[in-house]
Amino acid sequence: MLLQVYNIEKTFVGKSILNGCSFHIEENEKCALVGVNGAGKSTMLKIITGEMTPDDGEVTLSSGATFGYLAQQEAVKSDNTIYDEVLSVKQALLDEEAEIRRLEQEMKNLSGAELESKMNRYSALTHDFELKNGYAIQSEVTGILKGLGFSEDEFTKRINTLSGGQKTRVALGKLLLSKPDIIMLDEPTNHLDVASIEWLEGFLKNYPGAVLIVAHDRYFLDKIVTKVFEIEAGSCRTFTGNYSAYAEKKKQLRDAAIKAYMNQQAEIKHQEAVITKLKQFNREKSIKRAESREKMLAKVDVLERPEDLNDAMNLSITPSIESGNDVLTVESLTKAFPDKPLFDNISFEIKKGERVALIGNNGTGKTTMLKILTGMTRADDGHFRLGTNVKIGYYDQEHQVLHAEKTLFQEISDAYPTLNNTKIRNTLASFLFTGDDVYKLIGELSGGERGRVSLAKLMLSNANFLLLDEPTNHLDITSKEILEQALVNYTGTVFYVSHDRYFINQTATRILDLTGHTVVNYIGNYDYYLAKKDELTLAAIGTSSDTGSLVSAVNAKSTAPTENKLSWEESKAQQAKIRKIKNDLKKCEDQIEKNEARSAEIDELLTHEDIARNVAECTKLSNEQSELMRENDELMEKWETLNSELDELNS
Repeated sequence: MLLQVYNIEKTFVGKSILNGCSFHIEENEKCALVGVNGAGKSTMLKIITGEMTPDDGEVTLSSGATFGYLAQQEAVKSDNTIYDEVLSVKQALLDEEAEIRRLEQEMKNLSGAELESKMNRYSALTHDFELKNGYAIQSEVTGILKGLGFSEDEFTKRINTLSGGQKTRVALGKLLLSKPDIIMLDEPTNHLDVASIEWLEGFLKNYPGAVLIVAHDRYFLDKIVTKVFEIEAGSCRTFTGNYSAYAEKKKQLRDAAIKAYMNQQAEIKHQEAVITKLKQFNREKSIKRAESREKMLAKVDVLERPEDLNDAMNLSITPSIESGNDVLTVESLTKAFPDKPLFDNISFEIKKGERVALIGNNGTGKTTMLKILTGMTRADDGHFRLGTNVKIGYYDQEHQVLHAEKTLFQEISDAYPTLNNTKIRNTLASFLFTGDDVYKLIGELSGGERGRVSLAKLMLSNANFLLLDEPTNHLDITSKEILEQALVNYTGTVFYVSHDRYFINQTATRILDLTGHTVVNYIGNYDYYLAKKDELTLAAIGTSSDTGSLVSAVNAKSTAPTENKLSWEESKAQQAKIRKIKNDLKKCEDQIEKNEARSAEIDELLTHEDIARNVAECTKLSNEQSELMRENDELMEKWETLNSELDELNS
């Protein structure tokens, strides 16, 4: 066991945030910590790393194990270049290499015992340097920086000239290069474009250590994690599988809880009706029976009603008027900054009812495009026009349309002066701002709170054409799901920028990929985009490729002569072999399922107080679980081998 979190409790100003939370992480496990905003996820990470002290409970890290932690908005402060700052993580190895080079020079002029001493030192250093993969340091640094979205010409930029998001990426690069036994990341995708997120997915999935992630990017979690820890109402529960498996299991548990609650309520009402009826008989026996039932009813442990899912936020956007069919026409639009061209001579149209996602790497001009359409920025060339009766509603990811010096109440009342006090308060309450919260200053709000204020203004706008710039940033998963549903039900038109692939997959009817200074059109959601990306990008930006040879190869394969039919005896023997392999596959699958069920059972047992305090029993169960995992690895390898054999026989 790499990390054991046991019975953690934490209270802030009389409010219990964590109440007896326990979970554990094994070596190489990839885990997620999920929960709504304010549930205590970041608090839990800070307690694990020692930045914060719990009120009760303990955190145990395996002896000699190391961890690395990247907090939200963590930024590097340095005068170094980007490359040198990341490289500094390997300073001990760099010093070792410098000593190796120095010894090489010194040994040229030595002999005898002194030479032998230096050679022994040289041999020890080179052996250690090779073991730590010292010769690959520079290629590792380059690979990580490129993966995180830095181009080679940016490697020499000074840290103190970078934006906050770029500094956070540098901090992430340093952490990844340090290779601790467990990596802990708090919202690592906030400042990454889609290409960098996909690279980070691959890095973490194949990382030879454990990973614990707090993230609202559901697509990202689905690709990486195999275990989910959920913090809800102060308690922690463990789920096996990725985010989708967790969400499905969570839904099943919720449905079961609602069913149990409704059944119990029905039974209570039935018993109360029977008791009333027995009392109405007004006979000694019936009264005694009624009293007996009352005593039994008093002993019932009444279940609490499960909370409504949409308690987090209430969002419904309704256009005040209907637009014409042609909502937006962009013709030959061009924009460049002095040192960076963005897009050149691009044209596209958006029709009524479409939900179009604009995607692309950081710096390609996505936000600039929206600012041009809202009149906040001018294009260098080309033009655009809005259709008949088009009314724009704009959501700015930086929330610059909000006024830091105003209270929430003033922000809404000044934007919509016809609204009365009750309507303003009810609207803010729909977005979780109640009581004296409405008098908070905008400048004092968190990123998530500002996002909710911007969404409230958007809802009140009654616009029929929404321009949204990263609308899911800082929203928790429940709020994202509510926004998704609101957009799917919206009868107007939507054009938005987002790097949240799960959100895009749920809401987009079309995707525009801003790449190579042009746009590539995909008539579908994110899954469709992934399937067609290489093919359509090639056609759009004209990358040279020997497509003729590919077509020839496909045609050659399709016209190749088939092998002679097997004889009857051979066919019979082959069918028997196929049946045996299928039986063996079934046995493997059954055993894997049995092992996983036992592993999940052990996870549950390890959260029990009596077992968690019993070191011998914990060790025994952990060893059993490790053996189950080892056996499953072997079974999965066997399963893959059998499948390959089956495919070969079937072909």
